[in-house]
Amino acid sequence: MKEENNSKEEIFFEDIIKKTKSGITFPKSLREELFGENPDIFFKLTVPQEKDKIILEIVSEEQAKLLSDKLKKQKPQVSRSKKQETKSIEKKPVSMEPNWGEYFVYDFKNQEKVQPILESAFYKFAEKPSNLKDAMGRVKYTLISFLSSTKTDNAKLYFSIIKFLVDVIEKFNQPNLIDWIFEKIIPNIKSKYLYELALLEMVDISLRIKRFEKAETYIFYVLKNIDDYPKSEQYNIMNSFKQLVKTILKVEKTHEIERSSKIDILLKEKLLEYGQEAEDIDYKIQIVEFLEDLNYIELAYKLAKDIQVNLPSESVRIEEVRKIVRRLHSAPITEQKDVM
Repeated sequence: MKEENNSKEEIFFEDIIKKTKSGITFPKSLREELFGENPDIFFKLTVPQEKDKIILEIVSEEQAKLLSDKLKKQKPQVSRSKKQETKSIEKKPVSMEPNWGEYFVYDFKNQEKVQPILESAFYKFAEKPSNLKDAMGRVKYTLISFLSSTKTDNAKLYFSIIKFLVDVIEKFNQPNLIDWIFEKIIPNIKSKYLYELALLEMVDISLRIKRFEKAETYIFYVLKNIDDYPKSEQYNIMNSFKQLVKTILKVEKTHEIERSSKIDILLKEKLLEYGQEAEDIDYKIQIVEFLEDLNYIELAYKLAKDIQVNLPSESVRIEEVRKIVRRLHSAPITEQKDVM
C-alpha cells in the first residue's frame, strides 16, 4: 500500500484524453505547464511490442537530431510484398477532406502552423451533427494567434481562412457563416486587392446557395471598392469589373440560376456610368463587352453606337467598332434599334 502511494506521488499529471480524427491533443493546462511559450518541442516516441502504450520523452533539439540519425540507420528495410500488404490494410480516405490548394492561394508566414488547426476544425464541421462551437473556436484561434507584423501577410491569412470557410459553407451546409465572415473577417483585410477578392468569394458562395439578397450586398461593396480607385487607375478598375462579371457568369453557368432584378440594376448602372465616363476607347469597348457578356444587349448596343458616333472618321478603330455594333444589332433583343 505504501509503495502504491509513493508511485502516485511521483505522477505529475494524469488525465483521460481521446484520439479524434485530427489526432491527439495535450490538455491545455499541461501544455502551459510543460511547454510555456516555447513553440518547438521535440519528443522521442516509443511504442513497445505489446502496442498497449505510447511513450513520449521530451528531448532537446540536439538530442532529437542525433536520435533521428541513429533511428534512420537502424530502421529495417521493408520488403516490396510487405509494403503492398500494408497498403491494402490502410484506412481508406474519407470522402470529404480539406482542399489546401484551394485555401492557400497566397503563402503567408504561419501557414504551416495554421494548417493543422484548420484541418482539425474541418473534421469538427464534418461531425454529425456538426460540432460548430468547437470548430469555430479553432478558426477564431487561428485568426487571433497567427497574426504577423505586416498587413499584407495578415490579409493573406484572412483570405485563406475565408476560402476555407466558404468550402465549409458549401460542404457542410453552414450558410450562417456567410454573415460571420463578412462582419468579423473582411473588415480586417487591409489589402485592397485581397479585400475585393474576399468580397468576390462572398458573391460566389451566396449565388451558389441562392442567397441572392446576400449576393446583392456583396456586389454593392465590390462596386464601391471599384469606385474608390483613382480615375487614373483604369486598368485596375477594368480588371475589377472583369473579375466580378466572370464570377457571376461562372456561377450562373454551373448552377443554372437567374440573376435578381436588383443585381441587374446594380451592374447596369455602374457599367454604363463607367462606359460613358471612360476616355480611352479600349476601356469603352471593354465595358461594351461586359454588358454583352451579361446579356444587357440593349445597353451594350447603345454604348457601342455612342462610341461609333463620337469616333473621328480617320480613327483606326472605326472598323472594329462597326463590327461590334453590327454584332449587337443582330443579337436577339426586345428593343427597336436604328439600322446603321
